Amino acid sequence: MSEPDALILVDGSSYLYRAFHALPPLSTADGRPTGAIYGVVNMLRKLLEKYEPSHIGVVFDAPGRTFRDELFAEYKANRPPMPEELREQRAPLVEIVEALGLPVIEIEGVEADDVIGTLARRVSREGGRLLVSTGDKDMAQLVNDSVTLLNTMSGTVLDPQGVREKFGVEPGQIIDYLALVGDTSDNIPGVPGVGPKTAVALLRHFGDLDALYARLDEVAEVAVRGAKSLGAKLEAHREQAFLSRDLATIRCDLDLAPEPAEIRRETPRREHLAELYRRYEFSKWLQELDEGGDDPAPAAAEDSADYECVLDEAALERWVGRVESAECFAVDLETDSLAYMDAAIVGVCLADNVGAACYIPVAHVGEDVPAQLDRERVLERLRPVLEAPERAKVGQNLKYDMTVLARHGITLRGVAFDTMLESYCLDATATRHDMDSLAMRYLGHRTITFEEVAGKGAKQVTFDQVALERACAYAAEDADVTLRLHEVLWPRLEALAGPARVFREIEMPLVPVLSRMERTGVRIDEALLAEQSEELAAEMDRLEGQAHEAAGGPFNLSSPKQIQEILFERQGLPVLQKTPKGQPSTAESVLEELAARGHELPRLILAHRGLAKLKSTYTDKLPRLIHPGTGRVHTSFHQAVAATGRLSSSDPNLQNIPVRTPEGRRIRRAFIPREGCRLMAADYSQVELRIMAHLSGDAGLRDAFSRGEDIHRATAAEVFGASLGAVSDEQRRAAKAINFGLIYGMSAYGLARQLGIERGEAQAYVDRYFERYPGVRAFMDATREQAREQGYVETVYGRRLYLPEIRSRNGQRRQYAERTAINAPMQGSAADIIKRAMVAVDGWLAAEHPDCYMVMQVHDELVFEVPAAKVDELADRVSAFMREAAELDVPLEVDVGVGGNWEAAH
Repeated sequence: MSEPDALILVDGSSYLYRAFHALPPLSTADGRPTGAIYGVVNMLRKLLEKYEPSHIGVVFDAPGRTFRDELFAEYKANRPPMPEELREQRAPLVEIVEALGLPVIEIEGVEADDVIGTLARRVSREGGRLLVSTGDKDMAQLVNDSVTLLNTMSGTVLDPQGVREKFGVEPGQIIDYLALVGDTSDNIPGVPGVGPKTAVALLRHFGDLDALYARLDEVAEVAVRGAKSLGAKLEAHREQAFLSRDLATIRCDLDLAPEPAEIRRETPRREHLAELYRRYEFSKWLQELDEGGDDPAPAAAEDSADYECVLDEAALERWVGRVESAECFAVDLETDSLAYMDAAIVGVCLADNVGAACYIPVAHVGEDVPAQLDRERVLERLRPVLEAPERAKVGQNLKYDMTVLARHGITLRGVAFDTMLESYCLDATATRHDMDSLAMRYLGHRTITFEEVAGKGAKQVTFDQVALERACAYAAEDADVTLRLHEVLWPRLEALAGPARVFREIEMPLVPVLSRMERTGVRIDEALLAEQSEELAAEMDRLEGQAHEAAGGPFNLSSPKQIQEILFERQGLPVLQKTPKGQPSTAESVLEELAARGHELPRLILAHRGLAKLKSTYTDKLPRLIHPGTGRVHTSFHQAVAATGRLSSSDPNLQNIPVRTPEGRRIRRAFIPREGCRLMAADYSQVELRIMAHLSGDAGLRDAFSRGEDIHRATAAEVFGASLGAVSDEQRRAAKAINFGLIYGMSAYGLARQLGIERGEAQAYVDRYFERYPGVRAFMDATREQAREQGYVETVYGRRLYLPEIRSRNGQRRQYAERTAINAPMQGSAADIIKRAMVAVDGWLAAEHPDCYMVMQVHDELVFEVPAAKVDELADRVSAFMREAAELDVPLEVDVGVGGNWEAAH
């Protein structure tokens, strides 16, 4: 390596210990120690800032024994075991180091010193330069004209002259120096009674340890204190001296995989780094990262990237030929809107290989630009390959592209891979699954932003020739990055049987199903919503008046500050929680607790808030979402949001329409079918409890479901020791709360609040439940233990949910992770089952009943728009498909309802 490419090796283990003992015991708000992490990372940041190295690596001791432990059983025996607070910081430190773009090197059976020594010898042999950042004095033996030591914490630099000045001996004599004086930190014994001054005098006289022991009779001639008895001491500890030399000698002959030139600094993974800085509360570094720190320059997808702007027929034909012969190619659309029902295609991007992509603009982009290809011509030329099921396509959020293409008359087939879903199935909680986040996490690459192409605040691009080149880089990069992500993500996902199965059999087949549902939409009764908005406004006025009366005067019900003053200062209500700034909290949970204690004003505020949310979110907003071209509302279904696999939706959010209040149910009344049709709702009955019976194997639960009993009444009979016929409605209500509460991790305290009973009574209910259903308790205990051991839980079909907090020292975080561990297999399995049902039903409808539409999916329910004459057939077949979507040890049951609106179909 040449001088500009000098290699820097950081002795990570040395700095980890030094930072732990030198710095105050810093920790996060929930008690996780971070002092050592902070110290080492701070040192690394300074090192990077000062030297700006292109070649750098961080070397750590690998766990386990080394050859020195075999030489000397007491080697490092006086060093106590790694403190637990330090052990906890090692893995996070390594993760941050890697996110900074620095290679981490660990070699089993040897220490970091030996790895560094071996690399030092290779660098010296090649005539390169090595800077070793360490605080260990034994590293001085490596110093020569090619190797220099840096102590980043003290700021000292040791070259050969520096070693002579500090130790009084040559770098080549450091091993013998340590053999004589020993090293208490590593329990290298040395020779008792030989200190640094004596060792220096001996080595200056004899040169090395071998010569010293060959000429012990000359020791008396050395002018040191105690010279007369020194020879006898050395003789008595001859074996110990040579053992100490062996222990102090850094091995430089290891068979290491990395060559010095291969140890290169990579682009920091900014998204992952930001996540880690947030997790460990390094707010200053996070702010610097947001301002552009820790990343010297945006990384290009690849220096060799070849992006082409396709502006003529010949280039178009060439690219069509390329993707027709590609084993798999990436496709990405550039559109003028993010709203899939309005978006027009302005360009098509293709990539047939890593680093090889094109942008085909199909919209007018300015007078200075050569004439563009006609949109219809381009789409027609691409139609055969886009619609060919045997041509594998990969994309990022392909549902959007599929929907937009469908509106332009093209059915996208052969959709094999979606990088958003690959990432989601691999680890739903590791990151967001948008392209920018994935590129940063998995490729260490910051993608070009729209503002960088079009200018700040721009809504669309008006190109000149230069801008067209930038647009080509921006657009083609998306297809290229998608292909790169697929090549990174797919091998990782394919190696995991369960997640890969979920991807292949559930998530990918669901993409076209959701695309069709979104395009279909659902009709809305605009007049009914307008009427309800007026009624809600009137009721809100009434509640506001009552609240003003209860408060003793008018105030703004939307002002936390005014509510805080009235509740806690004027009325003297108890402060249950405080904000981060130390003020009494007026959060919804606080108001609910105060209302439960019988305080009127919090109850009125909550009621007013609930109606205001219904009005703004649904009765006022839904009419504005009606598409002028279709007269229907088109929600967006999201596959890669909920960690458990549940679908979510937006504009409107169908999942959160209240069903327990009359006002909420009336909103559902506004969802109506087209003329001559009915809405049919098919809802799984108690699916999560059935999954619990299947997973736990509890005989009592299984028998109750197999006999077709009302599970809540059966549970009440077990818990309260009554016959089925003698169970009261109140007892059934309590049993229902227990059944659902336990799988959501509800405590006896929570159950007591929900049922309005004493905590002791609620605990007795829970205890009796577990006595009657011991398999449930055993399943919960086993699931918690399994989650702690492997860090994740799985659904029936192998979907994984990782639980990073399952081993947290913070009790609250750990308990939340444990509750999630128990609930996620139920909720995730229910999500998998209904998705499988959707795929099966959609295929049947497309083949045999194209005039019947699946229009909504909400929790465990599917909603269909069905011609009145086909209702009976659809009800039978849909419920059959849903029951057959899973093979559990208990039967699945489906409730089907039909009506002139959604609410009536229940």
